[in-house]
Amino acid sequence: MKDALIVSALSLVPKRTASGWMGALARTELPRPLLSLLLRWYVWKYNVNLAEAAEPLSAYPSLVAFFTRALVTGSRPICPDADAILSPADGKVYACGVVTDDRIPQSDTQHFSARELLAGKEGYEGGAYAVIYLSPRDYHRVHTPCAGEVDRFQYVPGALWPVFPAATQRIPFLFSRNERLTTMLRTTFGEVALVMVGAFGVGRMRVVYDDIVTNAGGNDTIEKALLPAPALAAGAEVGRFEMGSTVVLLFPPGSAEWTVKPGEAVRFGERIGRARPEQNAAV
Repeated sequence: MKDALIVSALSLVPKRTASGWMGALARTELPRPLLSLLLRWYVWKYNVNLAEAAEPLSAYPSLVAFFTRALVTGSRPICPDADAILSPADGKVYACGVVTDDRIPQSDTQHFSARELLAGKEGYEGGAYAVIYLSPRDYHRVHTPCAGEVDRFQYVPGALWPVFPAATQRIPFLFSRNERLTTMLRTTFGEVALVMVGAFGVGRMRVVYDDIVTNAGGNDTIEKALLPAPALAAGAEVGRFEMGSTVVLLFPPGSAEWTVKPGEAVRFGERIGRARPEQNAAV
């Protein structure tokens, strides 16, 4: 009931503006005693595992710096299997399966459009999808699910509805309405879309291969080809959420099958699926 009331209240709030303010506050370097209290509360509230953080709590100058923290080397082993599709992030599998009639479920009552998610791009009907939700306690950097070259990226400014379960149950087409930043990976089995979906309170999203910053006041869709296309190894960092949200993976038809199920917790680097390179030529 509480979450449902929050969703109703947010329908009256200018969500992009409010999220921008929240992001600015989260990036502010507060006086150390105040920041220490805030970070310790955050760790307690969300049960964050500090043993995995690469630096001690005292080293982070802001909430965003802690939120986007690196992990201790070796804490997320990368599955070495050649056919492995890796989890791009820590989180929980919202949904996974095959795109049918352009529909991807966001809850047991709602769905969204794969084509609209990618601002009109087609080619994923019959392909494999996975939706992974990152909670506030999770590691919030996003990585490649397989090796590939970043052919291009697409940024679509949109709404910033929250993405917790009450919202996914109530807001139609939520993931294809929210702000999103998509990395298109050219792989040995076709073009893979890795979509970072913004949400209320997500101040910004960033990627490692370009200087684009989301939720920075622009209202135009951006699509940019990268020449030369940066090559990224399997498990390489792609970007990060400055406050968390959701990742959607889309694979071409016949190129992948999942080895996880909805509701499973996953960690970056683990196998979540099996690639089928022989099914598709490189694009």
